[in-house]
Amino acid sequence: MGYADGKAVALLWGGRGAPRRGPKPTLTLADISAAGIAVADAEGVAAVTMQRVAESLGVTKMALYRYVPGKSELVALMTDAAIGEPPELTGDGWRPRLAEWARRMFAEFWRHPWALETTIGPRVMGPNELSWLDAAIAALDGTGLDGADAMDAAVTIVGHIRMVAQQGVASPADNAEQAMDAAMVELLRGHEADFPALTAALESASRSGKQGRAFEFGLDRILDGIAHLVGTRG
Repeated sequence: MGYADGKAVALLWGGRGAPRRGPKPTLTLADISAAGIAVADAEGVAAVTMQRVAESLGVTKMALYRYVPGKSELVALMTDAAIGEPPELTGDGWRPRLAEWARRMFAEFWRHPWALETTIGPRVMGPNELSWLDAAIAALDGTGLDGADAMDAAVTIVGHIRMVAQQGVASPADNAEQAMDAAMVELLRGHEADFPALTAALESASRSGKQGRAFEFGLDRILDGIAHLVGTRG
């Protein structure tokens, strides 16, 4: 979802917190963002309109335009506010810090699944979104990785987070990964002979109790790879 760069930058990076002309402002950008987030959390980002947000704030749509130029800029504000500031990482060493970072980011996408849609494509990233990236790179300080390696490591983890989150939010179950396994078992019922390897793997996962671990499994393997790279750089 793209939007006019200049307008988005002005709002996200110290821009206008209030209209420049007219009556004394009664809203803040935080108020407006929160109203939009409430709509998106309940019904998805497609349901967010200037009219809808204005009504929830008790103002007219034209009044809202005095604060935010349009829906694209509104969604940019909502996205950065929903993501929030990154956590203070307290683990001892780069690996536990980066693992904590990944789990916390996954939790934010789980809370606001529409942000999976609004954080792709050409856009101006807000200070919160960039702060998350900064925190991941900072976690790798002292490992011997150069800037390119650290950036690529963070982007690889984000890709894994997004993939699992996208699969999960499509399911109403508390543990979407287990729900997906259960759905495959049902599909295979009566067709086990046609898919012997998959059937055996699902049965083994059920016996071992290791279902629903795709996020942690993938995260551990990515961190293993980073650890190997750290070793070669050292």
